[in-house]
Amino acid sequence: MKKRRLPKILKLITTFTLVAAMIIGLAGCSASSAENGTQEEANTSPIVITWYPNESAVDYAPARDAFAKVITDATGREVEHKLTTDYTIAIEALASGSADICFMGAVGYIEVKNKNPEVDTLIVNSGASGTLDDAIYYSWLAVNKGNEADYTDGSQYSIENIQGKKISFVSNSSTSGFKVPTTNIIDLFKLTDAWKTITVDDLLEGGSDKFFSEVLFGGSHQGSAFNLVSGKCDVSAFCDTELAPYADLKEGTENTVGAIYAIKTGASAPFDTVQGKEFVIISSTPVLNGPFAYNPSNFSKDEIEKIRLAFMSEEVANNKQIFVDKASKEAGTVGMFKKTDKERFVLVDDAWYNPIREMGN
Repeated sequence: MKKRRLPKILKLITTFTLVAAMIIGLAGCSASSAENGTQEEANTSPIVITWYPNESAVDYAPARDAFAKVITDATGREVEHKLTTDYTIAIEALASGSADICFMGAVGYIEVKNKNPEVDTLIVNSGASGTLDDAIYYSWLAVNKGNEADYTDGSQYSIENIQGKKISFVSNSSTSGFKVPTTNIIDLFKLTDAWKTITVDDLLEGGSDKFFSEVLFGGSHQGSAFNLVSGKCDVSAFCDTELAPYADLKEGTENTVGAIYAIKTGASAPFDTVQGKEFVIISSTPVLNGPFAYNPSNFSKDEIEKIRLAFMSEEVANNKQIFVDKASKEAGTVGMFKKTDKERFVLVDDAWYNPIREMGN
C-alpha cells in the first residue's frame, strides 16, 4: 500500500504552525523569566561623575576625561561630567542618585553617607608607597609673604595670633579647608580663659565680638588661596594638592611650616592677576586622602568590580593625565595626583575615615 503524501500547501501550513508554536513558546519562557526576575537588560544609561568646584576647574579637564575613559572602557557605558561651583551641590547629587560617582574629601563623604547609607567608597589614591600607609595630603594655614612675623611665638610659627584676623576657608564641607583647621584652632584656644567655650559656630561668622573680624569662604581651595594672595584676607585655609598646578615651592621644605610658595608665571585664572605673589605656610597638618565614592543605584555589582579593577591597574597608575610625574608636570600636564614613586589607586573601606568622624568630638 502506497504511503499518501501531504499536499504541498498542507506541508507549508504544518511548518508555519510548528515555527509559530516555537516562537510563542520562547516568548512565553522569556516573559516568564522576566516575571521571575531572571532576565536582566543591560544598563546603557550614562554614568554621571560629579566634581567638587576644585576639580571642576578648566585645568583639570584632561584628567576628568581620562577618568571617564577608564570607566567607559570598563563598563561600555558613556560618562557625563557634572561640574559644580559649590560642595553642597556635589554632595546632594551623590546622595540623591542624580550623580553616580564623586571624588570628595573625607568630610564630604561622611556627610553623604549620613544622608544615604547606601553610598560607599570606591577607591582612594595611595601614598608614595602604593598603600594606605602614607595616603595623605596636607591642610595649610597660610599668610602673605611679608606678614609672617605677625604669626610667630619666639622663633617658631604659631596660630595663636590669628584671633581677630580676617580668614578665608574653603567650604564648611571641606576637610582640609575647614574641618581640620577649625579643629586645630578650637583645640588650641579652648585652653585659654577668653575662649574656653569656643565651638565651631564661633568660627563661621566674623564681627567685632567674634573670634575672627571677618570670615570668607572661597568655595574651592583655589578660591580660598586667591582670597589670600589678592589681599582679601589675612589668613587662608587650603590644601597642597589643589594648589600644585598654580604655585611652586620657593624656599624651605614641601608641606612644612615656614615653607614659602609663589604663584607660577603663566598661572591660569584666577591666579593670572597675582602671578609671582608669595605666601608662607604657618600651619601644616596631614589629612587622610579623600575617596572616590559611589551611589549604587545605577550600577550592578559586576560593574563596580570592573571599575575598581580598572582603576587599580598598572595602566591607570602610569596614566600621566591622572598621576602626573615631574617631567610631565614641567611639560605642562596638570593631572589630578602627583606621581613620585608607587602612587596608584587602592581599595579603602568606610571605617578608614573614622578618625575624621571623631575629629573635634
